[in-house]
Amino acid sequence: MMGNRGMEDLIPLVNRLQDSLSGVQQSCSLHLPQIAVVGGQSAGKSSVLENFVGRDFLPRGSGIVTRRPLILQLLSADTEYGEFSHCKGKKFTDFDEVRIEIEAETHRLTGSNKGISPVPISLRIYSPHVLNLTLVDLPGITKVPIGDQPADIEYQIRDMIMQFICKENCLILAVTPANTDLANSDALKLAKDVDPQGQRTIGVITKLDLMDEGTDARNILENRLLPLRRGYIGVVNRSQKDIDGKKDIKAALLAEKNFFLSHPAYKHMAESTGTLYLQRILNQQLTNHIRDTLPAFRSHLQSQLVDLNKEAEEFRQYRPDDPARRTKTLLRLVQRLAVDFEKLIEGSGSKVDTVNLSGGARINRIFHERFPYELVKLESDERKLRREINYAIRNIHGVRTGLFTPDMAFEAIVKKQISMLQEPCVQFVDMVSQELITTVYQCINELSSFPKLKDETERIVTTEVREQESRCRDQVLLLIDTQLAYINTKHEDFIGFTNAQQTCKQSNKKTVAVMAGNHGVAPPSRLIVIRKGWLTISNIGIMKGGAKEYWFILSAESLSWFRDDEEKEKKYMLPLDNLKLRDVEKGFMSSKCVFAIYNTELRNVYKDYKCLELACCSQEELDSWKSSLLQAGVHPEKVTVDGRGNGAPENFSDPQLERQVETIRSLVDSYMSIIYKTFKDLMPKTVMHLMINSVKEFISSELLAQLYALGECSALMDESPEQQRHREEVLRQHAALKEALAVVGKFSTSTCTTPLPPPVDSSWIQASSPTRRKNSVTKPVVSRGHALSVRRVPAPHTVATSADGLRQLAGQPSRAPPSVPRRHPPAIPNGK
Repeated sequence: MMGNRGMEDLIPLVNRLQDSLSGVQQSCSLHLPQIAVVGGQSAGKSSVLENFVGRDFLPRGSGIVTRRPLILQLLSADTEYGEFSHCKGKKFTDFDEVRIEIEAETHRLTGSNKGISPVPISLRIYSPHVLNLTLVDLPGITKVPIGDQPADIEYQIRDMIMQFICKENCLILAVTPANTDLANSDALKLAKDVDPQGQRTIGVITKLDLMDEGTDARNILENRLLPLRRGYIGVVNRSQKDIDGKKDIKAALLAEKNFFLSHPAYKHMAESTGTLYLQRILNQQLTNHIRDTLPAFRSHLQSQLVDLNKEAEEFRQYRPDDPARRTKTLLRLVQRLAVDFEKLIEGSGSKVDTVNLSGGARINRIFHERFPYELVKLESDERKLRREINYAIRNIHGVRTGLFTPDMAFEAIVKKQISMLQEPCVQFVDMVSQELITTVYQCINELSSFPKLKDETERIVTTEVREQESRCRDQVLLLIDTQLAYINTKHEDFIGFTNAQQTCKQSNKKTVAVMAGNHGVAPPSRLIVIRKGWLTISNIGIMKGGAKEYWFILSAESLSWFRDDEEKEKKYMLPLDNLKLRDVEKGFMSSKCVFAIYNTELRNVYKDYKCLELACCSQEELDSWKSSLLQAGVHPEKVTVDGRGNGAPENFSDPQLERQVETIRSLVDSYMSIIYKTFKDLMPKTVMHLMINSVKEFISSELLAQLYALGECSALMDESPEQQRHREEVLRQHAALKEALAVVGKFSTSTCTTPLPPPVDSSWIQASSPTRRKNSVTKPVVSRGHALSVRRVPAPHTVATSADGLRQLAGQPSRAPPSVPRRHPPAIPNGK
């Protein structure tokens, strides 16, 4: 494979992609193939990397030294120097300066308090002594915080490591010292969490020269004990004494070679151990991995580019210094504002909000729920109305005793009732105006890229809405004055004086006849379900289960609730007879809106409760339930239940006066029902014509002219700093993606590769606690010539060949180590 020139070009290809996509990988969710070096503190990760380069260039010290990920790109070249991505153009030929720059760049983000940061440092090293590799040196896994480190430093580091190794394009180099328990290796546990099949994990055993006398790691390196699919490679790094004594890395590599050649347990495998062999294997496996993942990476690049094409094209056409382009952009934005506003009002938008009501839907709720409910609340209680009629009749008669019912009393009471419409009608206009302004703001937010244009558009449109609101309010007051000007007693729906008394007498007979005609069963219309939904019964005591949410069904006759929306287990059915509702103040710590249902005859509503307090999540939901209850005949407080005057009557001493009061009471009810019906019809029409349609017309035809009239058209189109950065970022991402696709497109992946080794039984990597295993090291075994046959996966009569060419017999089960529990690892982040 090493002679396959096309494959050798793959790693430089990824490095060119790294350059092309520098700074946009996070925003574009692009993950290039690379090798992440994972291990505990002082496991020897940094020494392995320095041995690859042949230079001392990484920071040294106690505790956490690597506090930011270091992306290390090794490139074979004739000269030797280093380059940082944050110091482009500057070549570091002195590797002591490289170490100083890494420390300075680390301190720049993390400070000097041993804190960590996930923002990587990118270092590229050119050297004739390296093979092409791309590695990521990650902070060592720690258990105990030191200095000013946060208490959760262990989980911060684990999360950072997970951000890299969870990506399918990342190979995992799990570094474990030989003088510790391999079964409890944090690096292998993390790798197992994200790579359970072992397809991306390569084991590295360090500090083989520091093992206790009489022990060795031969069975581990031969992949017989605690096997990994890609196996293990042993290395010997410089000791701390060698580092302090400035021992040359070339001499250290020679000493490493001599160690493996002279050690009785390792000399038979000396050619498949050591730093140089590890470097070749990593180069080979990274190259194979790049080849395998390149097609999927190309597809991901193309999808990202397609997503950016439209926005990048718009930004490319916009030139801040071109007046014609500025004018064209202004025209397009105003046209889009008009279209968006109309779609929100008419409900024909392409993006439908599935969470909240907006635009026209909220205005429609005001039209048909809020306003009718406010009208019902206007109706005075029965006793007060009859008393007012009584006083009006007696005041009109004066000192005389009237023989006939005075029509002036009827007119006085009706005019007073009509005058009371002013407050809810004006409130209705205000609510629609507020919703209209909210909708305008929602659309104008699309202009946030141009702050001056947004501010001026907001001012002009809001002023127009206020003007139309004032005009509409005047029209509504004119409607009320029109109704007050003439009381039309000849209206076809008005019962008249003659029929007033007969209507009162016949109402009882009609109710009895309807029930008899249905054989005592309520008419079908009374069985229709008016509303369903979740409500919380909030006034049940804590000792009885506390507040609980139920599924409520409201019909024309009853209010029932069930355990859930499957409607199988009914909890209770409450008849609506003699029920009224009232508002309940929101609790200090409660975010829910509450209303109460109670019985006018002071009977218990539910079990031993005089009232039932029902809570919902929002004011909109509360208003909707009130409207539905009103439709079912459950009126607010101080409102007649049946509309026929069954409330407590005024005590009259004069029977004739009592009959006159009853007659006018029926006439007032008849006439006001006509008025209410008229206003329910005219108010939405008036508001729609004078406010909503006028504002739509203004935005589509007048707004642009008023913006031009300001005389600052050029200044209006000044971009905000955020928009400038966003535009530049989008164009930069688009160019980087195109360049990356061009780089990938020039390369052919039709080259040979080395197949992945067969699976092994890696169930030994358990979720375990740090308990030592005594059999993790073995007594030295003296052998000559080739290595002994090793045991692999339990599969009968199967022959497998490992990466180092050893013939291994499968089918004989390996001894499984005992499993030991440990705490659960942190959640694996989404690496896509």
